[in-house]
Amino acid sequence: MKSINRLVFILLTSSLLYILGGCNQPQNKTEGDLQPLKELIITNSKFDTVQARALRILSGFTAGTSYGEIWIRDFNTFINGSLKVHPQETVRDNLLKFLKIQGEDGNIVDGLIDTANANVGYDYRYSKLLPGLAAHKNTVETDQESSLLQAFGKYIKATGDKDVLSMTIEDKTVIRRLEDALLYILNDRWSDKYGLVTGATTIDWGDVQPESGWGVAINDKTKWAIDIYDNAMYSMAIDAFLEFCPSDYKSAKDWKSIREQLKQNVREHLWDEQAQKYIPHLYLDGSPFAADFDENKILYSGGSICAVLAGFNTPEEVAEINRQLVAAAHAENHATIGFTVSPPYPDETFPNMAAYRYQNGGDWTWFGGRMIGGLVHYGLFHEAYEELEPMVDRVLANNGFYEWYDVRTGEPKGSGEFRGEAGVLYDAINAMRD
Repeated sequence: MKSINRLVFILLTSSLLYILGGCNQPQNKTEGDLQPLKELIITNSKFDTVQARALRILSGFTAGTSYGEIWIRDFNTFINGSLKVHPQETVRDNLLKFLKIQGEDGNIVDGLIDTANANVGYDYRYSKLLPGLAAHKNTVETDQESSLLQAFGKYIKATGDKDVLSMTIEDKTVIRRLEDALLYILNDRWSDKYGLVTGATTIDWGDVQPESGWGVAINDKTKWAIDIYDNAMYSMAIDAFLEFCPSDYKSAKDWKSIREQLKQNVREHLWDEQAQKYIPHLYLDGSPFAADFDENKILYSGGSICAVLAGFNTPEEVAEINRQLVAAAHAENHATIGFTVSPPYPDETFPNMAAYRYQNGGDWTWFGGRMIGGLVHYGLFHEAYEELEPMVDRVLANNGFYEWYDVRTGEPKGSGEFRGEAGVLYDAINAMRD
């Protein structure tokens, strides 16, 4: 009974402090202010359970039980957990695979799969350096190169293994190949007019075009656009490169200046100051949607979260972004801040993906969980805890790390052992404990 009363006291005290402190502005909490929250974190056994389960399913490197591929955009988000359960060399070798099949122009593939299972509609590529494996690239998205740079950054930060950068793959060092990946974006996926990264029109961080047909490949219907997700990911990739780049390495570009200019251009062209949110798209050759469809009313979650992580916003703006995400989540019956878009695109507007399905309004902890580290960074500790809890509870209630969830019913969807979600929650709980 005493322990129950103590927990009730902690909860009430924490809630009172939260109300008094306010949730709209970042707060500089004192040690005493945070003590009740610290107690909640320390005594939350659910965190231990979820992290232990996460490490168990990180026994492999494919995206999840329903996937045969190692995807770099997924691997980037569970690499910290992988390093807890695999030898350092195993994790490193899986990263290097993506450089062993790098394009001549520096581009990085999405996924690697056993040749025997390379039977989907992708245009596969092969390399003598990777016998038995086939690779494919989703050409409508522009996050593969950025994901690999970030993954290398996390690997080196966790292990201290900078020797990997001097390793040679076909007469070219790893550090040079990583810079080539950054250069590919500047050369092939860049708008000189806006000074920003480009890609095909997709839903937020999604990798499917709106037009019917094979939606993951550039075609004659593709509408080129600029969005916040691709640019935030590229900025974080440059940050990673600058952090691990050896001091004696002669870079091809002034990456620090490119990063700073990118941030300025994001603020000028993608940030809606009045609405305090990011616009969905800046179109380069016309929109794929009808003229009477007001796309700017849609709130993007994942791209906004990545912008926070990239440091594009002030502390006050981060608090407002978070407020809008929480409000949109509360408008649905079973949503967290991991919803992709609010509201979803109507069926007739996005034929390739129905409303409330998958990336068109589904709820993905894979992205929502990333916001926790951002909230912690900006001192929004109570918000971080309150927004993490329903994600953790959902894992326990459904006995699995599901790929996405239906915000109307709460029903789990997709792979039941989605390693991206497991990795993100593992990192989010560590962020709270740190």
